[in-house]
Amino acid sequence: MKILLVEDDKQVADALSEALRDRNYVVEIAQDGTEGLELAKAFTYDLIILDLILPKLDGITLCQQLRSSGDRTLILMLTGKDTSDDRVLGLDVGADDYVVKPFEMKELLARIRALLRRQETTLPPILEWERLRFDPNHYEVKYNEQLLQLTPKEYALLELLLRSNSRILSRRAILDNLWEFEDPPEEETVKAHVRGLRSKLKNAGAPANFIENIYGVGYRLNPNV
Repeated sequence: MKILLVEDDKQVADALSEALRDRNYVVEIAQDGTEGLELAKAFTYDLIILDLILPKLDGITLCQQLRSSGDRTLILMLTGKDTSDDRVLGLDVGADDYVVKPFEMKELLARIRALLRRQETTLPPILEWERLRFDPNHYEVKYNEQLLQLTPKEYALLELLLRSNSRILSRRAILDNLWEFEDPPEEETVKAHVRGLRSKLKNAGAPANFIENIYGVGYRLNPNV
């Protein structure tokens, strides 16, 4: 899952991003509200962790602008202010949860897991395509009842393709969804991961063109297999 952390305190941002990455989240960091808003509008995230007091654009205004534009991304607000008025204001403008600094890392991570579980309840528990079964709750992928051993990036790539149905995804769109904004790899990396995923699917009995390459455009799951 992909998380946007909008936090100007470098020490807090570094500690939290390290803890999240250790748990296999993709984390992008914005150091002020304007940058955070630009990233939130440009890319899709599963969760935004948002400091209340930020340079250039404060967290309340950022949250208001996202919600007024129809963005329903989960928002967890962080603040050093521990008053009921601040908590109510944060929730009233559309934040989904509120944590006061200084926080215990274990508690914050538990809040994040709870929010993401809330989001997952709106998603299909099992994703299927032809003879492929993808179980996001147990990190299990089977083709024709044969269990596939996928790398984390192959797993994330397959999930992205499944949730996109037959919509074509460019290599750039795949990079934006699966890698961090600060240091994305070259587009050839996507080609290598697609090749590895195709090979494992083919070994399980899937057609060679199960993942279809639309020349010059991108990739999709083949709707004709």
